[in-house]
Amino acid sequence: MSLYYQDDYVTLYHGSCVGDDAPPWWTADVLVTDPPYGMAYESNRNRNKKNVKVGRPVAGDKNPELRDEVLNMWGTRPALVFGRWNIERPAETRARLIWDKRVQGMGDITLPWGPAEEEIYVLGKGFAGDRTGNVLSVQMLMSADRERPNHPTPKPIPLMERLIEKCPPGTITDPFAGSGATLVAAKNQGRKVIGVELEEKYCEIIAKRCAQDVLDFGAA
Repeated sequence: MSLYYQDDYVTLYHGSCVGDDAPPWWTADVLVTDPPYGMAYESNRNRNKKNVKVGRPVAGDKNPELRDEVLNMWGTRPALVFGRWNIERPAETRARLIWDKRVQGMGDITLPWGPAEEEIYVLGKGFAGDRTGNVLSVQMLMSADRERPNHPTPKPIPLMERLIEKCPPGTITDPFAGSGATLVAAKNQGRKVIGVELEEKYCEIIAKRCAQDVLDFGAA
């Protein structure tokens, strides 16, 4: 575990968010994260022209055990946690938000419907703001997008900003920082944020994005 990047708003650690050497990300006030939750996801973007797998799948994504370990550490405090309909929801889920991606995915190709949404679970209390519907329509990031980071499951920054703006006050934390959507969105809104990322190549992406002098309203 090591401190990888820091500025007035963002603190990013490289390493695991669990274990004896984990940094104290749980000292924050609000958890906003897209954890590995059991899809065993491996993007088709990680294949070469001969359709041979290159790179690695998302770490810890064989089952939701790592997600649940982190949520047990977090306790009953406010949290927004991404998930999927066919994976067991976290315990104590109070509500379900739907991210409408506006683009149809592959899913089960034997069916005449393709998935175009993702679930976000609301845990804990303290969320506030104008009362709106639970469906958030934000265009997902496509492989052809110029600003799309090299990560298998990036989230759009506008989506993360819409989530964070209704979070209780205090420091945000994302122990599965990925390509840094939560960190950039929190910084854009003047919120302090703590991130942890296991893969150093993603830490590099996050650091470069957070170090930009202009606000980043593009890809996540």
